[in-house]
Amino acid sequence: MSEPEAGPGAGGDVVQRWVLHVDLDQFIAAVEVLRRPELAGRPVVVGGRGDPTERGVVATASYEAREYGVGSGMPLRVAARKCPDAVFLPADRAAYDAASAEVMATLRSLEWGGVPVVVEVLGWDEAFVAAGVPAGEGEGGGSPEHGDPRDFAQEIRARVLEATGLHCSVGIGDNKLRAKIATEFGKPRGVGMLTEETWFAVMGDRPTDALWGIGRKTARKLAALGIDTVAQLAGSDARVLAAELGPTMGPWYHRLGRGADTSPVDATPWVARAHGREETYQVDLEDWERIAGEVRALTRRVVADIDREGRPAARVAIKVRFKPFITVTRSLTLPEPTDDPDVLADAAVSLLDRVERDRPVRLLGVRLEMTEPEGGY
Repeated sequence: MSEPEAGPGAGGDVVQRWVLHVDLDQFIAAVEVLRRPELAGRPVVVGGRGDPTERGVVATASYEAREYGVGSGMPLRVAARKCPDAVFLPADRAAYDAASAEVMATLRSLEWGGVPVVVEVLGWDEAFVAAGVPAGEGEGGGSPEHGDPRDFAQEIRARVLEATGLHCSVGIGDNKLRAKIATEFGKPRGVGMLTEETWFAVMGDRPTDALWGIGRKTARKLAALGIDTVAQLAGSDARVLAAELGPTMGPWYHRLGRGADTSPVDATPWVARAHGREETYQVDLEDWERIAGEVRALTRRVVADIDREGRPAARVAIKVRFKPFITVTRSLTLPEPTDDPDVLADAAVSLLDRVERDRPVRLLGVRLEMTEPEGGY
């Protein structure tokens, strides 16, 4: 098997021979069931304020609820129609933050072959894990043998379950892309594996949106070029993709088709570029003075978020969703960065002048993009 090359920032010329992707199974629903053991085995839907008669969307659904066709992003009312016996619960961000922190601490405490692992957190419920390199072995390339990655994947699953009570699935790959995709073949509560040798046998006939990084919109653009499958994408002309989809994204999509990924597992903490808040209203708003007041209140909530980052806002954006479900966004760059809540609220409200006021509003959102941290992202 050819080994993935280390990319920029990998740490010398060290090769990360194996990458494991850890994904918590039905994370939010699982956290809720841990808090309410009597819900085990029942269809559970988490989202909004937990009231399916109100406006709101599904944050997650337990596997039992998914069997009825309930999925993330679905309106709660639709979920209730599909699964009337489901237990609906409000989202509790603080509880999920705490559970996630416990999981990531468990992963960081692991050693593989006697060497601490490197953990790259992707979100609440997923992370990449790779073997670290012992002192003195980071020069001149190569990577120490740490044993069968499938054994370590099972150890990860057992350790996370023991420490947190949460089940996870693990994907094994010879790079991050393949590890991420492999996880789907192990779900739930299992281990999947995908390598260069098995790539086309497993992925070749699958649609392009089966790839991590390609959504439905991009898949439609590729289909317009006669590219419907992963194998067709891999065999396409990168120059045509560059011309049609851009000089950066076109070749990148071509590499995705081949399963190529040279990025290393990087433990550098993620740094937010922006923060935002949204509010869905149970009764449509038609009074634009009240709408302006809501935008000001949302802005102040976001200012509190960026204050915790210690960086001022350089750009302001709003989202307005009209009845029935038409969404527009507007944004502006500030003359100079600021964290003054009054200045930022005035800027956000000013963007309402660039929105047609011809129908009721069901959702408002404010987003503040911050200045870059020292040293950049």
